Amino acid sequence: MNIEALEQMLAKGMDSPMLRFGLGKAYFDADRFTDAIGQFQRCVELDPSYSAAWKLLGKAQLQVGAPVDAAAAWRRGLLAAQSSGDKQTEKELTVFLKKLNKTE
Repeated sequence: MNIEALEQMLAKGMDSPMLRFGLGKAYFDADRFTDAIGQFQRCVELDPSYSAAWKLLGKAQLQVGAPVDAAAAWRRGLLAAQSSGDKQTEKELTVFLKKLNKTE
């Protein structure tokens, strides 16, 4: 789905974590990282256990030069992934955090 269609859904009041994630991902893929951050933040406000949103939130924050925020998002995402049994995201976030710690 394209950004405009997702924005229209949101404007019609169809707000949900999944819609916010989809819109955030669409912004992220379009290199609109600040817009993506806002959507991912709203997604995890609505559903703090949405580990994939925490992962992409951190990636978007890294893109705008906010490594401290990225690390915080990834740590929250790691907890969410562990509590929901999302092993793949848990592995990815562990790697992201290790790489980030090496560059700081």
